[in-house]
Amino acid sequence: MGTIQALRGTRDILPEEIVYWQRVEATAREILARATYTEIRTPTFEETALFERGIGEATDVVGKEMYTFLDKGERCITLRPEGTAGVVRAFIEHGLFAQGGVQRLWYTGPMFRYERPGAGRQRQFHQIGVEVLGSPDPRADAEVIAIASNILQSLGLKDLQLDLNSLGKREDRQQYRQALVDYLTPYKEELDPDSQDRLTRNPLRILDSKSDRTQEIAKDAPSILDYLGAESKRHFERVQQLLSDLGISYRINPRLVRGLDYYSHTAFEFISDNLGSQATVCGGGRYDGLVAELGGPETPAVGWAIGLERLVILLQQIQEKPQPSLDFYVVSRGDAAEAQALILAQKLRQSGFSVELDLSGSAFKKQFARADKSGAVACLILGDEEAANKTVKLKWMATKEQEAIAQTDLLAKTDELRREIDSLKTQK
Repeated sequence: MGTIQALRGTRDILPEEIVYWQRVEATAREILARATYTEIRTPTFEETALFERGIGEATDVVGKEMYTFLDKGERCITLRPEGTAGVVRAFIEHGLFAQGGVQRLWYTGPMFRYERPGAGRQRQFHQIGVEVLGSPDPRADAEVIAIASNILQSLGLKDLQLDLNSLGKREDRQQYRQALVDYLTPYKEELDPDSQDRLTRNPLRILDSKSDRTQEIAKDAPSILDYLGAESKRHFERVQQLLSDLGISYRINPRLVRGLDYYSHTAFEFISDNLGSQATVCGGGRYDGLVAELGGPETPAVGWAIGLERLVILLQQIQEKPQPSLDFYVVSRGDAAEAQALILAQKLRQSGFSVELDLSGSAFKKQFARADKSGAVACLILGDEEAANKTVKLKWMATKEQEAIAQTDLLAKTDELRREIDSLKTQK
């Protein structure tokens, strides 16, 4: 029998790469906390009906890409293909709407879609997303876009394009849908097979086709912006003004429709040219009808999701791997010294220092070589002599200066050590 490997479309995120993920997650968590967004965690699988009703049965996600199965209780279950529907289900089920005011929520975790794997696209993929529920105000649209921009820029991404569109209210879309079908029907035989199928089920998605010929045909299709009612126009113009006030540049893209049925009014994407055809790093918009569609009260809402795989690819292109910040590397040799080294390392960790204890048991020379490569600010050395005297050698890696100090004295001067280590770190 051969070795068991990860399934196609899934991948292991190894320590060499995980530091990028941790930086993204820590940056997003900090920025979202400052904006008073609170985290919510929903199950990775739900009743299939949630996604059929919420996302739309005519979408590619529901029609082609969901991981759906019967569990042992003969219930139809689906691994979540996106995060919004589950958050809205939790919002309704736990009566969060009854608390009044606006709910600002965020989530992160794995999602699942049966797609052809590619760069930044996996069958198990990960997202960070936000949902603002309870506000029809265009400022909510502008706020979530500004927060996404803040996160991406704080991570060092500069050359991103914000595409913006309005899908209007349901009545606007119905009129536009008919106009689009009327325009495309004479070209039906020239459309790619997926677009031919979408012509009756979900014609707006034809605008997002990757087929060159379909794109050429759609180039002269009617614009949804010409079918917006007065209320939709006011909302969209206000969003644009607010973004301009915030200094966030954008491009109007009337072909931007997003892939899910629940969007209304504002739709947007942050796009990178460094990811080939899969250019969207963050996408979202307003979905005022979804809460009611899933059985809750009429609740306006807006949100977005960032694809972490794609974002990490971009970060790897522009940044060196973040190096862990290590305070102490502990080297020891001999039974008594190794036992004391373990105790010393653990006490320093409990005092708030980052400490790596060499567990190899190899000769001092090899341990010192690893200490040099570790990036530690200081090295602690224990041998037979130190163990007998209950001392330790403290070596500053930058200057190579070292001193012998009682272990109790070392642990008693943690504040002084912290100041010295922080000072040396800033000089690196």
